[in-house]
Amino acid sequence: MTTRRRFPAKQSAATSARYAKRRKNRLARVDNDLTPEQWQTIREAWSSCAYCQATDVPLQRDCVQPVSRGGRYTLSNVVPACASCNASKHNSEVTSWLRRKKLDERTFLLRHAEILGVLLTAEAEESGTID
Repeated sequence: MTTRRRFPAKQSAATSARYAKRRKNRLARVDNDLTPEQWQTIREAWSSCAYCQATDVPLQRDCVQPVSRGGRYTLSNVVPACASCNASKHNSEVTSWLRRKKLDERTFLLRHAEILGVLLTAEAEESGTID
C-alpha cells in the first residue's frame, strides 16, 4: 500500500498578516542605517548577485546575517542578491546555505571581505576618521 504525501494547506490570510506584523515589528526594533547612497555603492561594487554572480537581473538587498538571527540592514551586512538566491537563502546562515546550494563559499567570503574593506575605508575617509 502506498501512502499519499500530504502537503500543507495554503497559508491563510490571517497567518500571512500575523507573519507580516511580526516581521514589521522585528525590523522596527533593529537599527537599520543603510542609506540609499550606500546601497547604490554596494550594488556598483559587486556588479552582480553576490552569491551566484548573475548579471542583468534586478538585485535585492540581502542581509548576510538575517534579521531574524540578529542581523541589520547596514553597510557591513548587506549584499546584492538576485531574487532566486534571496528567496532560497531566506533566513539561513550564509556559509551553510552556500554549501547546500553548491555555490563557491570561499569566493563569496573573500570577495565580501575585499569589497567590505574598500567600502568601509571609503566611508571612513568621507567622514574624516582616516587621514
